[in-house]
Amino acid sequence: MRSSRLLSILMLLQTRGRMTAERLAAEFEVSVRTLYRDIDALSAAGVPVYADRGPGGGFALLDGYRTRLTGLTDQEAHTLILAGLPGPAAQLGLGQAMADAQLKVLAALPEGPGAAAMRAQARIHLDPVGWFRQADGGDWLTVLADGLWRDRRVAVRYGPRRPIDLVLEPLGLVLKAGAWYLIARSQRNGAKGEVRTYRASQVVAAEVTEEGFERPARFELATHWTRAQADYAESLKQGVARLKVTPDALQALRRDGVEVTEVGEGVVETPMESPDWTARELLRLGTGVEVLEPPALRERMGALAAQIAALYAI
Repeated sequence: MRSSRLLSILMLLQTRGRMTAERLAAEFEVSVRTLYRDIDALSAAGVPVYADRGPGGGFALLDGYRTRLTGLTDQEAHTLILAGLPGPAAQLGLGQAMADAQLKVLAALPEGPGAAAMRAQARIHLDPVGWFRQADGGDWLTVLADGLWRDRRVAVRYGPRRPIDLVLEPLGLVLKAGAWYLIARSQRNGAKGEVRTYRASQVVAAEVTEEGFERPARFELATHWTRAQADYAESLKQGVARLKVTPDALQALRRDGVEVTEVGEGVVETPMESPDWTARELLRLGTGVEVLEPPALRERMGALAAQIAALYAI
């Protein structure tokens, strides 16, 4: 356990640069005293880690020091290959770079982990796009990514119907269920706006400007995305639907990740969005589901069913 933590501390210092003892201790959920003992252990092992005192100080590695890719387990080697998604990388204009990087990693790995990584590459392929769908990135994804890599503001026209002009500070790109989303902060008349989510496919024009910007010091993409997803899901809820379902329909709902609570024999409750959207989603279950409440959703289901019946009447 400790050896793994020591290696992780070394990798963090190598990738992030100088870090305070408090930050490192919080990262690994240990006390500051334990962290100091870990630093002493790294120094004793010959790792050139040194401390800067005073404000803005912390621990850092001697300039130019790099560790080699040794000590990897077979499972860790597997993840090096699984971490690369060729489709999304190609969308970002990084397909060849990712392939080259994987070759270099495989060449640097010792024989055992290297063979394990090759086995993973030959046996597992990751495809994040849903069935019968194409990847949703739009025509301007590589431009947005260019601004993101270089910390440059991007002037965009956004919106499929009535596009608006925006200047965005790109903070991250997220691939969710085959669709790309840009996390960015708007910039208007010198004032910083909120960090918002923009669907990349709805960008109808984009150009990277020569204006740089400074990323928020405490911004963490994964944390922000998790919170944004939860807020978005909560904002869509407009009540609870009570449904009578067959076993097959219940299984289908759960297979699709729908939150359902059994409240009686064959009766479940689930959070609902608007009556129109929820009715269209439930229609795919056919006669396997009957809406009991609320009345607005039941009426909408009946209206849609009547329209379908009229369309196919013989």
